Amino acid sequence: MSKQTSGKQSPKGARVPRATRNPEAAGTASGKAPAEPAATAGPAAPTVELSRRRLLGTVGAAGAAGLVVGGAGGALAASATGDDAPDALTTIGSTEVAFRPARAGHQAGITTPLQANGHLVAFDLAPGGGRKEAAALLRRWSRTAEQLMAGRAPDADTGVALDAGPSSLTVTFGFGHSFFGRTGLTKRRPAQLDPLPDFSADALDPRRSNGDLWIQIGADDALVAFHALRALQKEAGDAARLRWQMNGFNRTPGATAHPMTARNLMGQVDGTNNPKPSDEDFDERIFVGRDADQEWMRGGSYAVVRRIRMLLDAWEKRSLHEQEKVIGRRKANGAPLTGGSETTPMRLDANGADGLPVIPANAHARVAAPESNQGAAMLRRPFSFHDGFRDDGAPDAGLLFVCWQADPLRAFTQIQRKLDRGDALSAFLRHEASGLYAVPPAATEAGDYVGRPLLEG
Repeated sequence: MSKQTSGKQSPKGARVPRATRNPEAAGTASGKAPAEPAATAGPAAPTVELSRRRLLGTVGAAGAAGLVVGGAGGALAASATGDDAPDALTTIGSTEVAFRPARAGHQAGITTPLQANGHLVAFDLAPGGGRKEAAALLRRWSRTAEQLMAGRAPDADTGVALDAGPSSLTVTFGFGHSFFGRTGLTKRRPAQLDPLPDFSADALDPRRSNGDLWIQIGADDALVAFHALRALQKEAGDAARLRWQMNGFNRTPGATAHPMTARNLMGQVDGTNNPKPSDEDFDERIFVGRDADQEWMRGGSYAVVRRIRMLLDAWEKRSLHEQEKVIGRRKANGAPLTGGSETTPMRLDANGADGLPVIPANAHARVAAPESNQGAAMLRRPFSFHDGFRDDGAPDAGLLFVCWQADPLRAFTQIQRKLDRGDALSAFLRHEASGLYAVPPAATEAGDYVGRPLLEG
């Protein structure tokens, strides 16, 4: 799970306060929640293009003036005096992520700090649809995503988020294995997109797996996230049909006394050992290099998506000591059992007085560590989910696991194979859905759309 930072982030999916909108702002993706500033941003400068907030503010001001002075004249007077200007947004509402990054060409939603609300959704192209229809759809989707991420209302807007700012909204697009056959582009399908192998612990539902097209939506406001979901689903029209949808959440930025790594529904600090953009080999591990066979994927990444149900009733019956042995870290602060703080390196060679490893051989943190997997690592950026309760009364809850890497075979597959053979945490997890998607670089030029080099190259 990636860590959040306070303030701004680099253009790799940069969060930028709406008052400044500076896509060159620097930062990290540490996964920690942004710290709240001492004061909120000031009112936005007047603009001809109405934002969601300004549209609602104008309507409200006109209505109030009409009641007082009688009709359109009052509305014009209010506009002339500036009474219709929107109120300043809060820190969360004003934060904007650039759809078209100024420097780095990666799509938003990969290194962007974790958002509080998320939707994962997959579509299949409609029967008879092909490359032309797919290109038109990605063009519409990209246009709508750019408007929404800037806090602007798209055409035929539902009004769900009229009074909200961008709220760190990100929209990320990817292509599944089946997309290339249906668009006649099999020769341009990367080898890295070959189907994932079967794992012994899998209990996958094909109806909630894979798909031609994949979208990840994240925002720090639930209505903003839902608004984006509905707008993109409407834009699909007759070109694509919904295959599956999953809804998730994380801790809201600013909910803790100080920025910290998020926790999952087991109560564990989750994401401590994530690669960091400051690492020298971060780009090499997470993003496709310049020498990739498929030129259209250079600068992109591969997303593995898994719906992992947690057996919370069984987990919560374990003592704190037992839970910490399963994970290999302290529950209170995420520190390794060998001591220190959350960021202290694990001493995998440390033995206790009984001669046994302090971090058990099958502890999740040990089995998943890069040191145990020939240096393999992936950027975990998940959401938690809770979809009610099962027939036996157990919570249908867990993790919408999303991880990013330059090559799934050398990252997710290598690590998951080892976890599948001897991870103590596996007894408390059920992998119920899966998908692998090629996520191309961002559309950087005005009017361009995500995936154009593939679909028009």
